[in-house]
Amino acid sequence: MIETFVQAAYIVAALLFILALAGLSKHETGKLGNAFGIAGMALAIFATILIATDSAGVGGLAMIIVAMAIGASIGIWRALKVEMTEMPQLIAMLHSFVGLAAMLVGFNSYVEAHQPARRLELESLGMVGVHAGEIFVGIFIGAVTFTGSIIAYLKLSARMKSAPLNLPRHNLINLGAIVVSLLLMIWFVNSEHTLPLLIMTIIALALGAHLVAAIGGGDMPVVVSMLNSYSGWAAAAAGFMLSNDLLIVTGALVGSSGAYLSYIMCKGMNRSFINVIAGGFGSDGAVTGEAKDYGEHRETTAVEVAESLKNAKNVIITPGYGMAVAQAQYPVATLVQKLREKGVNVRFGIHPVAGRLPGHMNVLLAEAKVPYDIVLELDEINDDFDETDVVLVIGANDTVNPAAAEDPSSPIAGMPVLHVWEAGEVVVFKRSMNTGYAGVQNPLFFRDNTVMLFGDAKERVDDIVAAL
Repeated sequence: MIETFVQAAYIVAALLFILALAGLSKHETGKLGNAFGIAGMALAIFATILIATDSAGVGGLAMIIVAMAIGASIGIWRALKVEMTEMPQLIAMLHSFVGLAAMLVGFNSYVEAHQPARRLELESLGMVGVHAGEIFVGIFIGAVTFTGSIIAYLKLSARMKSAPLNLPRHNLINLGAIVVSLLLMIWFVNSEHTLPLLIMTIIALALGAHLVAAIGGGDMPVVVSMLNSYSGWAAAAAGFMLSNDLLIVTGALVGSSGAYLSYIMCKGMNRSFINVIAGGFGSDGAVTGEAKDYGEHRETTAVEVAESLKNAKNVIITPGYGMAVAQAQYPVATLVQKLREKGVNVRFGIHPVAGRLPGHMNVLLAEAKVPYDIVLELDEINDDFDETDVVLVIGANDTVNPAAAEDPSSPIAGMPVLHVWEAGEVVVFKRSMNTGYAGVQNPLFFRDNTVMLFGDAKERVDDIVAAL
């Protein structure tokens, strides 16, 4: 009776997770999607506790409750403390937990597979070799996800240089690690010795760290979505090892959606996934490639920008990670409200890889109550810049670089960018003249129709609002 209820609950939970993904695909249904996800997870946890209690008894239930209480306390503490600018690194760290969990499940399944009752069950089903393969793959994916996510966390939190680690023949090193792991898998499946499993684990841990270390800061949005995909496949592998259908379905949903998101991110930068893994694109802010003299930049003041906005009919705001760092989304929302009250048509242009997390800018603007209908993607707004009076570039850099569209020799040549330079006037909010994560100088800053407004973005926007 309990097993039947649990299976039914798992099916309902899986459907709720699918509805959650569908809801999260649009701004308007995002909250409903979150609600579906929460309901599905609550049902899944309840069903899992129920079946665990049935097999492990009261003692097992007590251990589960203690573990959940500790985990929930840590989760609530971090959720209350974390800033939106820290969300990418928090997500990277959460991915590492999924990888570590998959590793632990794998080793536990390996030990359990040698228990007499479990061994007899596997032999009767003819699944000894298949289960060994599941264990090996699960630990491999979990180990790569674990260390890769930790390196991503260190890079995103500036505890480690964002510049790519370019070891000699680093691509051959990665390929060699995969080939050796395949050979170890054949050895393990045929012998079930502990040694090949341990050797593979060490190799996989090193591979995960090296994979992400070799990727530069310019590709970090892709890395976050890639690790999201890895964590999903790790969860699915754990589901196979535990014979848990819901974990398999959930892991597959996360893995496939993360892979598709990685594809979208790569498309947004005109790069292939293999190119991201092998290319190591990005730097710590130093100019990469040929240094060119674009002339002198021009500075402006908040009062002058306010005057330009008063006389404008069409305004587009293109935010970047700098807006997140300055937490300028709230004064920006106030600025938008005041301009719209004056009859100015204000919209946002969002680049697919703006920020360090897919959808980062959209979340920030939604948090500040900016209307969804004026937040447009690159392909929806790029043709409108030539009819725009003023563009406010707030903390963006590489995503508005005209070199991507006009300079075939540029490291970011071919990358789709927002054509802000086609507007009548461009105001760039920056703290300094440093380059972005790509390490490429931006000729936009030196154009005749561009002015620079230096300082903290939040303070400068507040000054503009006051001047209005």
